[in-house]
Amino acid sequence: MAALAPLPPLPAQFKSIQHHLRTAQEHDKRDPVVAYYCRLYAMQTGMKIDSKTPECRKFLSKLMDQLEALKKQLGDNEAVTQEIVGCAHLENYALKMFLYADNEDRAGRFHKNMIKSFYTASLLIDVITVFGELTDENVKHRKYARWKATYIHNCLKNGETPQAGPVGIEEDNDVEETEDVGATSLPTQPPQPSSSSTYDPSNLAPGSYSGIQIPPGAHAPANTPAEVPHSTGVTSNTVQPSPQTVPTIDPDMYTTSQGDIRLTPEDFARAQKYCKYAGSALQYEDVGTAVQNLQKALRLLTTGRE
Repeated sequence: MAALAPLPPLPAQFKSIQHHLRTAQEHDKRDPVVAYYCRLYAMQTGMKIDSKTPECRKFLSKLMDQLEALKKQLGDNEAVTQEIVGCAHLENYALKMFLYADNEDRAGRFHKNMIKSFYTASLLIDVITVFGELTDENVKHRKYARWKATYIHNCLKNGETPQAGPVGIEEDNDVEETEDVGATSLPTQPPQPSSSSTYDPSNLAPGSYSGIQIPPGAHAPANTPAEVPHSTGVTSNTVQPSPQTVPTIDPDMYTTSQGDIRLTPEDFARAQKYCKYAGSALQYEDVGTAVQNLQKALRLLTTGRE
């Protein structure tokens, strides 16, 4: 992908979008679709914050130039031309990153890469708002991921051992969100797993995620659209394929008659969402998850129940 023209210095008014822009830069080569939507989110948010002062107008103008250049380069990519595909792509990516960090956390493996993954997942869920209002599930994931990143970062910085798993936060309680974690947990070196109690945030800066292999997680949300093989650390730049296990097809779904079933608009929306997740899973060659989501959509459409 062709290099983009650099942006001018970030105005102080746009501090809240600096990490989203940094995430965009980190993904320019790894996943241009993610990079595009991160910039789109930053553009939309920046316009709401300040589009009148000269420095902000100049910055937004240059950011718009980057967006237009990216859109031309990605012109034939359905994730850019079709919102439903783009939303599925971004949700899938954010949930995979969340799941990687969550599994590392629950296994008690606390290191810089998992902190960054938690925080980046929360940023990407912010970005999903370019497609509309977040689901309750995404709101909970964002709150939890940002809280976990802050909590583990502070524990390691203070020489303390974090508690693994969802300890210290109640699901229905508000979580204080801080941006300091994002500012200090962006690595200068490729992150390596570490359980050391000595933690130097200055070592963290924009890094590569290319070695992350997200394990299948017992803690994945019900609609997590894809899984990839387990890895115990960041040791390889290549995700090795694993044998696919295709779920057994439920024969009842082929014999169930729709009859007098009346589907609501919400039912159609949920069925469409399952199909969207199936398509996204196939992008990762995850046949099992694709089949499971298609089965859910078919069951909903033929029975009116999930």
